Amino acid sequence: MEKSEIVTVIAPVNIAVIKYWGKRDEKLILPINDSVSVTLDTSIMCAKTSVCTRPEFTENEIWLNGVKTTFSNQRLINCLEKIKSIAVSQKSVDAAVLTWKVRVCSENNFPTAAGLASSAAGYACLVTALAKLYKIKTDLSVLARIGSGSACRSVLGGFVRWHAGVKADGSDSLATQIADYTHWPEMKALILVASDNKKHTSSSIGMMNSVNTSDLLKYRAKYSVPKRTEEISGAIINRDFAKFAELTMKDSNQFHAVCLDTYPPCVYMTDVSHKVVEIIHAYNDMCKELKVAYTFDAGPNACLYLLDKEVPKVLALIKHLFPSSNSEFVVGLQNDEIVDTAFLNSFPIQPQPKDVIKYVIHTQVGKGPEEVFSHLLNQNGSPLNIK
Repeated sequence: MEKSEIVTVIAPVNIAVIKYWGKRDEKLILPINDSVSVTLDTSIMCAKTSVCTRPEFTENEIWLNGVKTTFSNQRLINCLEKIKSIAVSQKSVDAAVLTWKVRVCSENNFPTAAGLASSAAGYACLVTALAKLYKIKTDLSVLARIGSGSACRSVLGGFVRWHAGVKADGSDSLATQIADYTHWPEMKALILVASDNKKHTSSSIGMMNSVNTSDLLKYRAKYSVPKRTEEISGAIINRDFAKFAELTMKDSNQFHAVCLDTYPPCVYMTDVSHKVVEIIHAYNDMCKELKVAYTFDAGPNACLYLLDKEVPKVLALIKHLFPSSNSEFVVGLQNDEIVDTAFLNSFPIQPQPKDVIKYVIHTQVGKGPEEVFSHLLNQNGSPLNIK
């Protein structure tokens, strides 16, 4: 290995339609149920990570979004150690290289820790970059899971299923692709950002409390999720949007019901979130069929799934109901709007106060992680952007 080698990877966000909530093993990050997600386009939302290793580095170092952070996070250390152990067994690099310290520099182009799957993109990015750095060949979804459970779904593009597995060592808890990103090109997503603040109850703490206290979680894992997982996989394969939408909304609702059934409760949705739910049901009722699906992760921000032909009308409705002073209220894919004044005036919900939705991200189904050659570290292995 040339000591000047820098590896840089971008990795996508994924938004689950069948939620992961609760672990059967905290250390190995093994879930109590399967989950299904949609990988989103890296050109709109992604994590970017550069890594390098040098004999002159005296300690492992990491920078996140321009800020140097201590390299003491146990999950981060677990990922690095596991990758190095695989490199030893595969003899993929010289033994001396494995004694060198590493530098990691990572940035997100979207809010971190606001319920927008930042840890999923971040750890998928990290393990993909480290795997390339140490030239190992293995299932990256298992490695990503060690850092953040949902990260295992971000190592694949398109529509992805994370299998909970049954083995104690977690070797069968991995991600597989239901369909690639080209399978359903009409599928789009609108992410309504109500808050980009860090959530007050972390997902890790919320999950642990749910496993310990929620009877609904036990019912969900045993009865609801297995059936829904099979049904939504079929809906994806058959491109059956109505079924996909129904299952997505029902699972989101049940997930947040579990959060309320937790003691003490963890509340992620806000009044704005609930208003979005009301709006989507009203819209679908007016259309007399399911045209839009909402889902909420552990945060107040809505992800709306809809087909391409519906985007112009829905965007016009969102702008009407959520007036904004932001000149760049909709970002991402180029969009058109169809303003049907009669439809807007007859809509049963009144416009909300100004700026309760900060902005909207318009995106689509995308590919998994990719190596790029615009680095975040310079040739000396130092970060280019420091705050």
